[in-house]
Amino acid sequence: MVGARERIEQDMAGLDEALAALNLEFRSTYESYLTALGQAVRQQLILACYHLCTQAVPESFLKLSFDGRQKMQQSVRRLAVASEQKLRSLATQSQEEEINEEIDEEIEFSAINYQFPTTNYQLPIANPPETLARWQNNIEKSIAQIVKLLSRDTNRLLQQSGILPSQLPEPVLEAASQAELSGDSVAGPPNLLNLIIETDNSSAPPNLGETPNSTALRITAIKLRLSEIEFADAGTSAWRQQIRNLSVRLNSLGRDYQKKQRELAVVEAESAWRSSWFED
Repeated sequence: MVGARERIEQDMAGLDEALAALNLEFRSTYESYLTALGQAVRQQLILACYHLCTQAVPESFLKLSFDGRQKMQQSVRRLAVASEQKLRSLATQSQEEEINEEIDEEIEFSAINYQFPTTNYQLPIANPPETLARWQNNIEKSIAQIVKLLSRDTNRLLQQSGILPSQLPEPVLEAASQAELSGDSVAGPPNLLNLIIETDNSSAPPNLGETPNSTALRITAIKLRLSEIEFADAGTSAWRQQIRNLSVRLNSLGRDYQKKQRELAVVEAESAWRSSWFED
């Protein structure tokens, strides 16, 4: 029985070594992926704003003065760069605190200073597979949150710049930042969302595209989608595929780890039973 325990412990030691190596691969791959993703997000946000200003609502854009256009464009670039830096930092930050589940709700364009909430995304070393899987899950949730907030804050910027109507309620902008493809959306350029929203206000601004005596508002807003961003950028897509491959290996390693933990528990339980059993 001692031999069985030693064999299981040797197997688990091998799994620990494999997990440590996989940890390093995950860190390296995510660093490369997030660098590529940050660049792609920056480029595609600017492209989406270009399409919105020149194709969806050109009249609103042309109403801006030359200085107004430059100011709006500069603010868009600052938002894009801020989010690019935040994405790149996810896999490289080294803090002692626990991983936070959520990103701060504010990346406000009105106070761009690149001061973001500190979050611990230091990759754990030689920990069970569940710890690595939890780390990856938090990274993915944070990526989605950053992309969502960038969409929301860009829409706010466009609204304050006069590209989107100022009368547009905040809940509508929030809905646009969270909306996914549904029956209420219309196909169009990547990372833009065309919404048809019902309203009780029959005197909506004319640049919303409302027909006379109608309560349906047609709104075009920024909606960055991670799937579209990755699809449009070959480098980001390639790194995402490597992450998928690593995830498959992690799942397999996790199953092996659980199996060995179970085998060790059985051996230890059998030994504990014998050590406490006495014949009458």
